[in-house]
Amino acid sequence: MDTPAPRRRLDVRQPQRSGGRRAAPRKRRRKIHVTPAMVGTFVLVVAGIGAAAASSHTDESALEASKYQTISANYTGSDVDSGAAINVERDFDRRILERQAKQQVEQREAALQTLRDKVDANAKELSRNQWVMPVAGYRMTAQYGQRSGLWSRGYHTGTDFAGPSGSTIVSVARGIVKSVGYQGGYGNRTVITLQDGTDVWYCHQSRIAVSPGEQVDPGQIIGFTGSTGNVTGPHLHLEIHPGGGAAVDPIPVLLQHGVRP
Repeated sequence: MDTPAPRRRLDVRQPQRSGGRRAAPRKRRRKIHVTPAMVGTFVLVVAGIGAAAASSHTDESALEASKYQTISANYTGSDVDSGAAINVERDFDRRILERQAKQQVEQREAALQTLRDKVDANAKELSRNQWVMPVAGYRMTAQYGQRSGLWSRGYHTGTDFAGPSGSTIVSVARGIVKSVGYQGGYGNRTVITLQDGTDVWYCHQSRIAVSPGEQVDPGQIIGFTGSTGNVTGPHLHLEIHPGGGAAVDPIPVLLQHGVRP
């Protein structure tokens, strides 16, 4: 048998550089020993950096708050320089909303009440100026302008509303009682001067229920129908004298004021 060749040992020595010298061994890294003083210094540095960042953030927040205060002052008229703190929390906004909403409701109610008062005042004024029929349960007999020997002037100067004796007579409009009393062929007569100066005569009354100088409103009782004076039966003889002058036909005047006999 062939004898095996002896094994070669590997040369593990470090290669030599040119010139025959060995390569310099690697330097070991030196371990850094951390002392308490170094830890304290590091903490101070980190704290300083954090403070600077926080200061920057605070400055930005302060700037935003300043902008908000300026805007708020321009809107509400408050003095920013007064030093009063402005609360921008949600609760603050909610309280403002509730207070302003309550004020708005109160203002609306006040405005509506003022409007209602004006409407009531206007309604009362209109009712005072409204005209009404002087009697009820009547039938018209003699008309204005009719001619007959029954009347002293030869023609009829008013309109007659016949009805049961003792029926109520009311003022046709607002006015002041000018005179009352017995007036010959007119019997018991009441004259009322209206606000525009028109005189209204109510004649042949069985009884008068008002006095001179008394103010009366439309629909207010002033007397009762009868047969006093020159009559053929109980009725109201109504005459209208614009400006206290000559008598005119009462029917067109009543119609002009919304009263249809």
